[in-house]
Order: sequence, then C-alpha cells, then structure tokens
Amino acid sequence: MTARKKLLVVSHAPSENTQLLLDAVIRGARHPDIDKVEISCRAPLETHPEDIQSAQALVIGTTENLGYMAGLIKDVFDRCYYPCLERTQGLPFTFYVRAGHDGTGTRRAIESISTGLRWRLVQEPLICRGEFSDTFVTQCEELGMSMAASLEAGII
Repeated sequence: MTARKKLLVVSHAPSENTQLLLDAVIRGARHPDIDKVEISCRAPLETHPEDIQSAQALVIGTTENLGYMAGLIKDVFDRCYYPCLERTQGLPFTFYVRAGHDGTGTRRAIESISTGLRWRLVQEPLICRGEFSDTFVTQCEELGMSMAASLEAGII
C-alpha cells in the first residue's frame, strides 16, 4: 500500500465569501478521483511548524489587508519561519488572495517570505480581485484539485 501524501491548506477565512473560497479549495483537493492525498486544513492560529514540516505540499489562502497579507497569515510565517527554514526547503506551494484591490503587495510579500524559506511556487497564485464573483469559487476549486492531483501524480 502506498503511503498517502499530505496537502496542507492554511487559510484565513474571516467572511462568508472567503469561507466559500476555502471550501472550494478543499472540495477540489478532495475530488473523488484523487485518493492518495490526505487534505489537512488549518486556521492560521491553529497552524504550527510541525503541520508545515509534515506536509508534502501547501496552499495558503489570505485576504488582502491594507495592501498586505492578513495579519494572521503573517503570524504563521513569523512563528514557523525559523523552525521550518532548514526542514521544508523545496516545499511545493501556491496561494490564493481575496483582493479588494489588486493583490500586488500581498503577492510580493508572500513570494518574498517563501523565497527566503526556499519553497517552490508550483502553480501561478490566484488573485481574486475586485467585487466577489462566483468565478472565484470555481477557480479556487480548480486550484485545490490541481495541487492535490499534481501531488498524487508526483509532479510536484
């Protein structure tokens, strides 16, 4: 029996709409055709270095707050950076941003921190800009499915 791989989703979902996006990522990752990947979802305050260290891939979800990532996602990086620095190099990851504006500052910040961690961005980040749209939900579902399927297939 092949061991299941673990995809960790860490998301800040403070509103009904951001919860819809998180649910879509998880639904996509749990697609019935993907059966060798365990999906683990953690809220930022529940995320510890061990969670990241035990994952084979990671999806981060955040809101754009004042042109930056949510403070709780920044807190995850603050608490987990040094414990993960030497142990998670090469970790495949991607992220999505619920951006009321353009998401540029949030993207830049996450890419900067993840570069320091030497993580591997394996899928173009999803920036859900402007007024909320049902298209965001579909895109998040596709993001989750793509990450889980890629992990299962050994592509990432």
